Amino acid sequence: MFEGITTGLRGALSFIDRGRLTEANIREGMKQVREALLEADVNYDVAKDFTARVSEQAVGERVLKSLRPSEQIIGIVYRELVSLLGGDPDAREFTPESTASLLGIKRDGMTVLMMCGLQGSGKTTTCGKLARLLQRDGVRTMLVAADLQRPAAIEQLKTLGGQIGVPVYTEDPAASTPVQVCQNGVKAAKKAGDVRVVILDTAGRLAIDEQLMRELRQIDNKCAPDQAVLVTDAMTGQDAVNSAKAFNEALELDGVILTKIDGDTRGGAALSIKAVTGVPLKFVGTGETLEGIEPFHPDRMASRILGGGDIATLLEKAQREFDADEMEDAQRKMAEGRFTLDDFRKQMQMINRLGPLRNVMKMIPGMGAMAELDPGIDMDKEVHRIGAMIDSMTLDERRNPDRIDRSRRNRIAAGSGTNPADINKLLKDFSVMGGMMQGVSQMGMKDRLKAVQQMAGQAMSNPSGRMMQQKQRSKRGPLDELKAREKEKRKKKEAKKQRKKNR
Repeated sequence: MFEGITTGLRGALSFIDRGRLTEANIREGMKQVREALLEADVNYDVAKDFTARVSEQAVGERVLKSLRPSEQIIGIVYRELVSLLGGDPDAREFTPESTASLLGIKRDGMTVLMMCGLQGSGKTTTCGKLARLLQRDGVRTMLVAADLQRPAAIEQLKTLGGQIGVPVYTEDPAASTPVQVCQNGVKAAKKAGDVRVVILDTAGRLAIDEQLMRELRQIDNKCAPDQAVLVTDAMTGQDAVNSAKAFNEALELDGVILTKIDGDTRGGAALSIKAVTGVPLKFVGTGETLEGIEPFHPDRMASRILGGGDIATLLEKAQREFDADEMEDAQRKMAEGRFTLDDFRKQMQMINRLGPLRNVMKMIPGMGAMAELDPGIDMDKEVHRIGAMIDSMTLDERRNPDRIDRSRRNRIAAGSGTNPADINKLLKDFSVMGGMMQGVSQMGMKDRLKAVQQMAGQAMSNPSGRMMQQKQRSKRGPLDELKAREKEKRKKKEAKKQRKKNR
């Protein structure tokens, strides 16, 4: 997600690490930032205004004469990115928002959502995704199949409704109109009594035309929906922005949902929509499955774009997917040094629930660059391979890996379709990792993130090697490598002086 703009901005902002900052090199760096935004398909006026605002703040005396001007500039870029994406840079971090609040669901009475968009944008699937999120939060929902333009749309919505246990209102396309279907669907929801949200899946077209807009205006007038939400394809770039502008002029949209954002490496649409149309982004589609949707948080997305990860979203996912008792038990075992390969296998299975491993790594601060270290490697396949090796061990071997000798390694390799050398590497890496995890489990969240970033740095400097075990130090604390090098230099200088005296 947004790899192109992340790489582009990282390269453009590299000027802040090249010696002393001056007004001239800041302005030159901002030109490169603007080029990176334009290459990411950001609207020209939006990119121009963004760099002008950043430049105005960055070249000020307060920034240039500060102790750490580079950090100040990154902070300014982050704040402006948050504002550009429609957020408040001064808002409290990690503020959770429910699906109901993002969609403006009323506390009392029934809320009607009108979903609109062009064909191929993923509108019908998104209706099912939203219904699933609302159902998960205990909000009873009904879907209305009003897309009579595409023959398969009604059957698709019925299938989605059956998968998530949501009722779907349908009528015969030959004997009805989209306006009638929407009106009758709202009446049926009111009659049911327990439905709090009605989602209208309106008709789409291959392109914006007057007939489509007239039909949507009629539904808007007859059904008086509480929210009009546009679903548009992020991969179409500025076409998505232009579609949002046209729909907003006709309907006065309340929100936009960008689909297929997991395949959009540029991110121009997400960065431009709010600035061009004034309509906020509500959700982003992150996959084809019903689980592939996330609330859009401008501050978290800005952090991702600048390579800072998105630990808040990751923690929210973990809270939903992980069993609290199992996690507490695993942490206790890590702290006591009793963490076995069997426990490691269970942890891997839990992490798999969070999604593709590469995406999970990008959400952890400091791990994003490591995730892109070798794009050709299928990380999830590697995880399954490790799982197969552990599954080929007996319960006693998983709990006591020290007992695995050469003959057992050969047997495990044959059972998992790997080589004895792979088994040997797994056991050595697990031995090193066990010591690391024991130390990390006793740290607070902030120190854990620092430890993860340090391990990521080691992996970046030695990508082909196995995990390295750091030398355990005494009460003097961890070794400061910079001081150690300086000490070594002084020793060499003193030795050189001594040799000169002895001549």
